[in-house]
Amino acid sequence: MSVTLAIFLFIVPLLLLLLNHERCSTKKTKLPPSPYKLPIIGNLHQLSPPPHRSLHALSQKYGPIMHLRLGSVSAIIISSPDLAQEVFKTHDLIFASRPSTVIPNKLFYSSEDVTFTPYGDYWRQAKKICVLHLLSSKKVQSFGAIREDEVELMIEKVSQNTSLEPVNLTMLLNSLMANTISRVSLGNYLEEGLSNKLCKLIEELSAFFETSHLEDYFPYLAWVNTFNGVNEKMNKWFRDWDGFLDQVINDHVIRGVGSQNSINADLVDILLSLQKDQDSSLSLTMNNIKAIITDMFAAGTDTSFILLDWAMVELMRSPKAMKKVQDEIRCIMEEKTKIEESDIAQMAYLKAVIKETLRLHPPGPLLVPHESMKEATIRGYRVPAKTMIMVNAWAIGRDTKSWEKPEEFRPERFLNSSIDFKGNDFQFIPFGSGRRICPGIQFAMAGVELALANLLCRFDWRLPDDMKDEELDMTEAPGIAVRRMSNLLVIATAHQSRV
Repeated sequence: MSVTLAIFLFIVPLLLLLLNHERCSTKKTKLPPSPYKLPIIGNLHQLSPPPHRSLHALSQKYGPIMHLRLGSVSAIIISSPDLAQEVFKTHDLIFASRPSTVIPNKLFYSSEDVTFTPYGDYWRQAKKICVLHLLSSKKVQSFGAIREDEVELMIEKVSQNTSLEPVNLTMLLNSLMANTISRVSLGNYLEEGLSNKLCKLIEELSAFFETSHLEDYFPYLAWVNTFNGVNEKMNKWFRDWDGFLDQVINDHVIRGVGSQNSINADLVDILLSLQKDQDSSLSLTMNNIKAIITDMFAAGTDTSFILLDWAMVELMRSPKAMKKVQDEIRCIMEEKTKIEESDIAQMAYLKAVIKETLRLHPPGPLLVPHESMKEATIRGYRVPAKTMIMVNAWAIGRDTKSWEKPEEFRPERFLNSSIDFKGNDFQFIPFGSGRRICPGIQFAMAGVELALANLLCRFDWRLPDDMKDEELDMTEAPGIAVRRMSNLLVIATAHQSRV
């Protein structure tokens, strides 16, 4: 046998063995299905606004778990309840971190808040502060008087325009939640000038979340923001916000730090008290305090008012549901002149309306992105470390396998049902699930339920200019928290038994 033949007989089997090993290795560690990627931009060209809808459309073709390349960012998109369970329960710890993004880094004190901070010792401490001290059941109940005061002020504003001209309900709901968060977080003492400044700053913060930022997808192009004005706008906002919080915190210090257990303590009081407590195992810097307060305004204001706005829109489009929920509330309140939070426990259909609104319109349709801390496997697909995980709660809430006629607004589907939004029912996760579930659910629901019950009990509602229900514009505005593009303008008529 010639040397050439011997080499051939040795090399060919070796190459076949190596190719087979490579094929098997690739099969075992392949990424999830993916649309065709373009050089440099990857799949960004396939994400038309709003992203939760375009991602849902892609998932219909490529499946409930997809891999996308968003510029330089590797992302996994989850669009089904069973896969959400794998992310939030089976692999909860691995996916408990957050990716680094521009807005939290620049505006939330280098992501030292609760929502955006990476998983680790600081996050565990910050969450503990929220759960035990800021947003505990006892603390949420203690803010009941503030909620009732602010709802009454809103009702008075609506009453001033009854049957005369349209009420901009969207603006009133936004003001309601901003004022409630302000009093809960900063206290009752803000002067008019500071109050106006706060409203302007919160409005500007929300606007930053309404646009995508090039640096998030192409970190090596961060320098561009120096020339396009983005850095200048963010830096100015941060200076103004930081100065505002300095003034608020200094005023609290001058007044004296109250006990965190005081019934009148606001969130700044509690955080300063924890910082001062030598016996506490918690260690807080001033930037930590400021970041947590920023979180309260960013997450608390938009989420609650957007939910209320969508609920009223859906009820305006569903006269039968509107009548049913009003009849329920008015029957319960027949012998009473004021709705108290204890009354709401009896309002099963009201709670179903809120749940159905959350199913159709989760305030954050894609939730807050997660990041894998090490490599994991989901459904046999490889998820590398440092991969962004996006869970499409909007798509999951409209999954035909979980919901009958999912596009219809049908609150009845939640009556006599144990399905809830607290993270254990993966077909319904408007606030997320697992370790990073929103810690403010109870606080948000208390405000939403009280406000909606009062609006529905005290007034009858119709659209202006003989507009038909189906003519309401349902176009969604851009942003992490998705509201309607148009404000809700309605005519309110005081309910006869309450005139």
